[in-house]
Amino acid sequence: MAASDVSPQSEYIQHHLIHLNNLGGKQTIVADFNVVNYDSLFWAILTGLIVVYLLWRVARSAKTGVPGRCQVAVEMLVDMVNEEAKGIVPSAASRRFMAPLALTVFLWVVLMNTLDLVPVDLLGWIFRVTGLGAHHGDILYYHRILPTADLNVPMGMSLGVLLLMFYYGIKIKKPALFVKDLFVAPFHAHGIGGVILMPVNFALNVIEYVSKTLSLGMRLFGNMFAGELLFMMIALLGGAWTGFNVFSVTLGIGHVIAGSVWSIFHILIILIQAFVFMMLTLVYVGQAHESH
Repeated sequence: MAASDVSPQSEYIQHHLIHLNNLGGKQTIVADFNVVNYDSLFWAILTGLIVVYLLWRVARSAKTGVPGRCQVAVEMLVDMVNEEAKGIVPSAASRRFMAPLALTVFLWVVLMNTLDLVPVDLLGWIFRVTGLGAHHGDILYYHRILPTADLNVPMGMSLGVLLLMFYYGIKIKKPALFVKDLFVAPFHAHGIGGVILMPVNFALNVIEYVSKTLSLGMRLFGNMFAGELLFMMIALLGGAWTGFNVFSVTLGIGHVIAGSVWSIFHILIILIQAFVFMMLTLVYVGQAHESH
């Protein structure tokens, strides 16, 4: 397709969907392990460090008397996560690690998702003002601020959950019983029938692990990517401003109203997706404790 065949609106959205990476441009294939998205890594690591630092500061400054508002908020979250973990993860020893991890994951995903509320063109405007993104060849010409809209980040987190499932499955059930469960469940049979069903059971268990991992990462990615796209489309309304005329003013008012409404609604999506990711992490680890 020639460059002239691409509308300004499509070009605007395509530009904002390109990462700051080692390619210096758009990734051409879906799975390319040679590509490193520096922007996603930067914002994911930064938000993770902020969450860990805030939790550390609250724990360090915690008072037994009259607590501050920040301490009360964190204590409420801790109590909520502990109650959820008690009903899902059967082992008290496992909960001592999983409950703090689930809280950290919840706040981390919330903070990463909240970056979607940053105006789409704010960073581009800052880069232009400071001269960092003045021309197409500059390294900061492409930049995406939302890590969870990059499939690599949610899938990386879901792979971490998969490793926890394996770890607790082997730890609680011991290696022999863990491997046995892969071949004897879900279709239990004895004698020759059990031997015949072993490949089927193993295939189904592999599919289960793969589907859990994919659905956990894809759910978060899909919701945040769709939200990011909608913000870009709303930004196009404001970008159509050509001066004080009826058409531009109407689009400008629509831009403000649509942006405000979607931002308020998107706050719910941010919290819900973080809560779902945290709960599924606990559920999957809790299921790893169960023996068939």
